[in-house]
Amino acid sequence: MVKVNTLPAFTLGQKTKAHALLAAKVAYMMGRKFEEGDWAEVYCKAKDIPVKRWSNLNIDIMHEGLGVEHKMLCYRSDVDLGEAFGQTMMHPAATRAIRVPPTNVDPDKAMREIFQQYAALIQQRSEKVRETASAGNHPDMRTGWLLWQESLCQFLYFEEPMLAPDPKNFYAKWHDSGGGPRKASRNLWVFDKETGHKRYSITTAAGAKIQPYFDVPPPNDPNVYLFTVIGEVIGVGMVRVWLTIATFRELKRVLGDFDTAKLSQFVLRKLEGVSPSLIVRGGDEPAAETIILTAEAYSRLKAVFPGVNDDNSFQLFLEFLAGHH
Repeated sequence: MVKVNTLPAFTLGQKTKAHALLAAKVAYMMGRKFEEGDWAEVYCKAKDIPVKRWSNLNIDIMHEGLGVEHKMLCYRSDVDLGEAFGQTMMHPAATRAIRVPPTNVDPDKAMREIFQQYAALIQQRSEKVRETASAGNHPDMRTGWLLWQESLCQFLYFEEPMLAPDPKNFYAKWHDSGGGPRKASRNLWVFDKETGHKRYSITTAAGAKIQPYFDVPPPNDPNVYLFTVIGEVIGVGMVRVWLTIATFRELKRVLGDFDTAKLSQFVLRKLEGVSPSLIVRGGDEPAAETIILTAEAYSRLKAVFPGVNDDNSFQLFLEFLAGHH
């Protein structure tokens, strides 16, 4: 297991707030792709940082000396995201703001030149963040890694210091790929001297970029955050569901006041023998409410109305009820 030098990103209160904000966002997304700006908004609101318009030209978060560059990677949806703990992964790009030396030069020399450019870029970003810090304070530069499932069920996040790699700790080799029907290309692979593990792949064609390898912390790291926002199991036989305000209000109108037992029994009774359906409806309000179902009732609801998220499943359930009066 690789030890990751993580940093705390959220207090306990901020983590709880981030979870609720993320769940609310997913409830309203209705299956659209999760974007960089979505996470930046959740992150800023959870930490009471002013939300600025997201841009891929600037570092994502710059506030009072804190600088965070968010790097997102889509993860498999057919397994629990907890499977990612302890894994090493490659991100498609740390930066494209580099020039690659000719591919016939010594690979270690090429690595040093690229690392110098990378260090200069980090220094340039640090100076911009320093402008937001109090006098005499050093900028707190971080990389935030976010793994997200295309199903939007789970998200995993952690932060580590944004540091320029020291060439003394690495060695490099050129690697040729492609050929035949594919155009041949030559990439620079960079390895950790101590472990022998590949840590960077630098592309030379179709837009030069640094592709870093990063290590997901183990599950006992207090600075790694796993958020489940669809079908969140919160106890033995219980599931928490996040609903848009409109869906929650309609559920209350149909059922009146309800608790877990009443709602679960109602779902099971109404969906007995009903065949599966899948239609997507939209939502457009900014907040969300939570309800708790038994695992049995939740499973039955999702079997009949899979939906693109839990709110969509309940929308379809309510439409079904309206059509069966």
